Amino acid sequence: MSKLKINDLRKLKDEELKEKLIELKAELVKLKNASKRGTLRKETGKIRAIRKNIARILTIINERK
Repeated sequence: MSKLKINDLRKLKDEELKEKLIELKAELVKLKNASKRGTLRKETGKIRAIRKNIARILTIINERK
């Protein structure tokens, strides 16, 4: 997963942001499990990118409150 642009995320509706957040959290859990088992090889950098994307989405959600 590549870096999500903040301007693109701001254009999304709240429901779409929440769906994207759920999707990213599920993918993060999968990658963390694979990392714990030792089967994660090429995708180690994805964990950091996903965590940052989750933080971007949460920031936008909190700004809108």
